Amino acid sequence: MLKIFSYLKNSKAMVLTIILLLVVQAGCELSLPQYTSDIVDVGIQQGGIERATPERMRKETYENLCLFMTDEEIQSIEPYYQEDEEGNYVLNTKDDDILEQMDNAFGMPMLILASMEESGEVDVSQIRQAVDAGMVSREDMIAKRDEVEASFGDMSESIIQQKAVLFVKEEYAALGMNLDDIQMDYLKTKGIQMVGLAVVMMGASILVSLFAARVAAGVGRDLRKSVFNKVVSFSNAEMDKFSTASLITRSTNDIQQIQMVEVMLLRMVCYAPIIGIGGIFKVLHTKTGMSWIIVVAVAAIMALVLILMSLAMPKFKKMQDLVDRLNLVSREILTGIPVIRAFSREKHEEQRFDVANTNLMKTQLFTNRVMTFMMPAMMFIMNGISVLIVWNGAHGINQGNLQVGDMMAFITYTMQIVMAFLMLTMISIMLPRAGVAADRIDEVLKTEPSIHDAEHVRDDELKAAKGYVEFKDVCFRYPGASEDALEHISFTAKPGETTAIIGSTGCGKSTMIHLIPRFYDVTGGAITIDGVDIRELSRNKVRSLLGFVPQKGVLFSGTIESNLKFGGDWITDEAMKTAAQVAQATEFIETKKDMYQSPIAQGGTNVSGGQKQRLSIARAIAKNPKIFLFDDSFSALDYKTDVVLRRALKEKVSDATVIIVAQRISTILHADQIIVLEDGHVAGIGRHEELLESCEAYQEIAKSQLSESELKGGRAS
Repeated sequence: MLKIFSYLKNSKAMVLTIILLLVVQAGCELSLPQYTSDIVDVGIQQGGIERATPERMRKETYENLCLFMTDEEIQSIEPYYQEDEEGNYVLNTKDDDILEQMDNAFGMPMLILASMEESGEVDVSQIRQAVDAGMVSREDMIAKRDEVEASFGDMSESIIQQKAVLFVKEEYAALGMNLDDIQMDYLKTKGIQMVGLAVVMMGASILVSLFAARVAAGVGRDLRKSVFNKVVSFSNAEMDKFSTASLITRSTNDIQQIQMVEVMLLRMVCYAPIIGIGGIFKVLHTKTGMSWIIVVAVAAIMALVLILMSLAMPKFKKMQDLVDRLNLVSREILTGIPVIRAFSREKHEEQRFDVANTNLMKTQLFTNRVMTFMMPAMMFIMNGISVLIVWNGAHGINQGNLQVGDMMAFITYTMQIVMAFLMLTMISIMLPRAGVAADRIDEVLKTEPSIHDAEHVRDDELKAAKGYVEFKDVCFRYPGASEDALEHISFTAKPGETTAIIGSTGCGKSTMIHLIPRFYDVTGGAITIDGVDIRELSRNKVRSLLGFVPQKGVLFSGTIESNLKFGGDWITDEAMKTAAQVAQATEFIETKKDMYQSPIAQGGTNVSGGQKQRLSIARAIAKNPKIFLFDDSFSALDYKTDVVLRRALKEKVSDATVIIVAQRISTILHADQIIVLEDGHVAGIGRHEELLESCEAYQEIAKSQLSESELKGGRAS
């Protein structure tokens, strides 16, 4: 999980903005239950009258209440009332702290006064007259108040306040105030405030979604770029370690998993603690005495999550490997369809795909079934908690210790806390799979290429390179192999000459030519260009001197022009057309309607094998390199085209070093130097005629490809 969070380090400002917006959103969401509680308790039950402190009251009522107040209580309310023209007392403060003190001062006197008026046994005006006449002292009145208060028993503060509000309501009615207007004004005010909070919360949520999507998209972009750059730097050894199908999965599916989880992290994981802690804080301030229910809910959720994750976690780790396997099988089948059809192996390949597909499906079904159990279980816990709150809350309401609105607010806060844990649970489902994906991506990013540039390169020594290539006692062994693929190879390829390499299949011809561009590095000896070891040159420098034509022609989606100018933007149209002419490609290019703008499909699937090879050769020629490397690049050409192409090539590249790997002797008959390879070592070096006389391995190849007259002619010449 820390690794996934580390991907956000380049977006710190945006992440901080998202967290601030989440705090705003959580603040609004946590405020709404209290507004709902106020609407129920104050707006409906109390008719919109919030406090026991009247905003207006008759002078007579004020004096009657003062009868049952201590001197301190009278002093706490007296400065905040002033008499109006009608002789009524009007409140002149809005300070919440002062109003709360006044509520406490008014509460019990209003309760006593209301009880006396309801019973009708005592005339309050007579009591006031007796006090004014000195017949009854204030100490007697306070003592009387204590007796009445004791008779009410253990009455909660909330009930005292409610009865005090009823007293205020009756006082407003006596003053002729419209109680319906008071109630509607209160409800409208609270409603508008709730709508305002909802709008702010919606705006914050939209912005969070937008910013989270942008951050996650940026993370995905950066990861794809990093993986691509790393893969491009890999040598063939690293490419052999990671299969192509696996690298594609890591670059697409794995990064998509991380990108999706990054959005969830920013929207849910960051939000859940804020709303959860805020909900707990609110619950602790509701004074309902039901906080223990939160502990029960959290414990039940955590137990559920641990059980589900213990079942699903191993399968999540296995799932990515199964996706790799499915991609591998799919890629092999799709690229090998012609061979599959030719051998009538469709049923076999269908079964192979079905096995990979079914294994992935079974794993996905298992994890989905486990996770689908989570939601019903969560709903059961949430509904059970709601029932538990209502059960306990109903007893509290019946005993006068709790109001209906407070119970509703407590339920809402509890659900918010539960939902916070639910959000964390949801992300915990995705995190294991994303964690596996992050590990797989990290494996690619932390893999160091086995071939890298020297700390101090000698590129400046080859500013005017001539193209001398020399193998000095070269040995090479593939990583993990027990034997050398090449042993003690030594020869020199000179500018203006053609050096050919021939031998039986698997003798190391392609391996040998792949050492020059540093697809692999030699394990013994050295390869030099103009006397400089290629390991002391940068890879870019070495490859800038080469024109490489692989054994299997590779074309890229685009046009013929974009493929022929693949060597660099500096290649002119004239150079491109000359290269196409030398490679004998103009004959089919000019027959196309769009000529050089004709489209090339991915992999060059819309051109034949011979056309693909000629375009690959033209691409190398257009670059005008110092050294040409042809890895059996004429095998798909007919004999006539082969002869014409090599003749034109010799005229075009007369000053370049040409190294050809060939299977056909006819391709290399006129080479200046032929190297015969046998089981990874040099069996002979010389011209065609010399090798026919002196090299047994070359004689065997010649006998298998040339007629008796051609062999005699070769010896005679």
